[in-house]
Amino acid sequence: MALFSSLTPVFIAIICVLIGVILKKTNGEKEKRDIKSKLTSRPWVDEDLKDGTDHPLEEEEADEEWQGLEENVAHVPFAAERYSEVEMIKRSQTFYELLNKRRSVRFLSDEPVPREVIDNVIRTAGTSPSGAHTEPWTFVVVQDPYLKRKIREIVEEEEEINYKKRMGDRWVNDLKRLRTNWIKEYLDTAPYLILIFKQVYGWLPNGKKKTHYYNEISVSIACGILLAALQNAGLYTVTSTPLNCGPQLRVLLQRPANEKLLLLLPVGYPKKDATVPALTRKPLEDIMVVM
Repeated sequence: MALFSSLTPVFIAIICVLIGVILKKTNGEKEKRDIKSKLTSRPWVDEDLKDGTDHPLEEEEADEEWQGLEENVAHVPFAAERYSEVEMIKRSQTFYELLNKRRSVRFLSDEPVPREVIDNVIRTAGTSPSGAHTEPWTFVVVQDPYLKRKIREIVEEEEEINYKKRMGDRWVNDLKRLRTNWIKEYLDTAPYLILIFKQVYGWLPNGKKKTHYYNEISVSIACGILLAALQNAGLYTVTSTPLNCGPQLRVLLQRPANEKLLLLLPVGYPKKDATVPALTRKPLEDIMVVM
């Protein structure tokens, strides 16, 4: 009994240490789960919005020297049209004035738009430069009313979660002044929806994956050219990044796994009673630095 009594404090100390270790481990795991939960709740962790570098090729494919491209591309003479300085200044000013009228319009009419115009603006977007001329873009044009309705349902369901849970108070408050929310009426009223997919990789004739260098930057440049082409044609849109909707929309539109949704553009004419926020753009001196 005397021996047991003398060892009791030791046992108690050991038990306390074990309890402390268990609690510390449990708390550590809880913190990891909390951090993981916070990360997965952020909409900018959307798989479809990640760059192609997040989809590495297999090692044997990455080391493949042949990418299915011509070994030596023939060069041909290039004849550039040269303008006088006066004409250059005039053209640059006129183009600026045209693009400066571009606004994000959320109130679009269901008035029909000639299909040939849509074909031409996408042809124009396809003139964009791309890494190693891989042209890693797919423009899906949706005009079918059923598909437009399904797209709206998918987007609004996810956007409501984004606004209420994922985006955070700061982001939601910043959007309040623009009067935007998860209701996207324009998705089934606009005569066309253009969904721009980036191809994070391609396929070689031998069935192996083909690297698409700088695919997100390349497709983003193409999107900018597309916006300019729409403005030039007298059409309007609002740039929509359907966060967390990519996989569902990809399945709906039967797109392959190597294509990730980057941007969704509803395209049409503004409604007669359309409004836009009274915003101003930064002056030249705030956006340009001359060294």
